[in-house]
Amino acid sequence: MTELTGAAAVVGLIGRPVAHSLSPRMHNRAFAHLGMDWVYVPFEVADDAVSAALAGVKAMSIRGVNVTVPHKTAVIPFLDELTPEAAAMGAVNTIVNDSGRLVGHNTDGSGFVRSLREVAGFDPHGARVLVLGAGGAARAVAIALARAGAERVAVANRTESKARRLAEDVARHGASSAGLSLAREPLAAELRAADAVVQTTSVGMAGDPSLPLDPDLLAPRHLVADIVYTPLKTPLLRAAEARGCRTLPGWGMLLYQGVEAFECWTGTPAPANVMREALLEALRGKEAEA
Repeated sequence: MTELTGAAAVVGLIGRPVAHSLSPRMHNRAFAHLGMDWVYVPFEVADDAVSAALAGVKAMSIRGVNVTVPHKTAVIPFLDELTPEAAAMGAVNTIVNDSGRLVGHNTDGSGFVRSLREVAGFDPHGARVLVLGAGGAARAVAIALARAGAERVAVANRTESKARRLAEDVARHGASSAGLSLAREPLAAELRAADAVVQTTSVGMAGDPSLPLDPDLLAPRHLVADIVYTPLKTPLLRAAEARGCRTLPGWGMLLYQGVEAFECWTGTPAPANVMREALLEALRGKEAEA
């Protein structure tokens, strides 16, 4: 880490818990690489302390913070402004302190789209995508895909009514959409015309052998993305590779949401390759310990 001075700029993370976060490693490696007098610090914030935490960001001239669960919506009433992306998604994962005005951004969806392009070489413009899940991550991904010009973004979820509600919101951003159950026949019908599948639930995380769909429904033309990043190669990605599909692991979204947050705070192009190296080192270390 670069030696800090009295003029050091501070950014960080608020959430609960935060001790597991890999963001400090990514950002501090990037600051050191660029010789910047900046530091990234995790702050654990209780549910009833969100307002006080954001007041502290202003009072201490902290340049900005990332926001993780469970505070991505709770911070909104205490912000001065939302970007159009954050307003569309109803959630904030990055806050910029602009001379005392707190501006809420959402880099989750745009970070995912950037990972599609940068890691998988997949342009979502004009594409047909099936999103599995209807929670906060699914919302960020689905709306970002629609805003990036996807032709169709269908949503499949265990609770079909939630999928339909998200699909209605997606359609307002220019893509055709539909809300489906996870039953085999609706999925099969959607996948016959799809270019990509994005898995946004916790299925397959940390030793869970479950699959979110029958891999027999996948074809070599499909790009299969999973936002789960532990393990690096989830059961879904292994099954998709066995079917001849291209795959995109979850670290891509994690990396590029951080890249975009870095650029929001600093106004400087992020050293994405340096951040990627730091992230993958940490993830491989976790797998070696498991």
